[in-house]
Amino acid sequence: MADSDKSVKAIEPADDDFEDETLAERLYGLTEMVPQSVRNGVSLLTSASLTGVKVSYNFSRSALWIASTSFMVLMLPIIFETEMAQMEQAQLQKQRQILLGPNAAMSGPGGIPGGMTPPIPGMPR
Repeated sequence: MADSDKSVKAIEPADDDFEDETLAERLYGLTEMVPQSVRNGVSLLTSASLTGVKVSYNFSRSALWIASTSFMVLMLPIIFETEMAQMEQAQLQKQRQILLGPNAAMSGPGGIPGGMTPPIPGMPR
């Protein structure tokens, strides 16, 4: 066991052997290991990706603006009008129910005119 401890200590470098480097200095040092053509390709790919993201963002902003304003201008008036028509119909039905009773409200606008009941079969008119 003592032999393995010596071999581990021999493999570990001493902290005094390294100079303090910043991250930028280390990255710049790595550029010497990569060929210039690869660096140019990575740079071109990165700039193209960034440009693509910017174009996509601007397009999505414009498309969302056009879609939302078109919906507001074209569809909201229709929605409001149908809602008002439904409210008016509900109000007329409620008024009919108050005036003529609960059965008149159920018959709806296509019911018997004047709120008259239909003739009963077998009864004289």
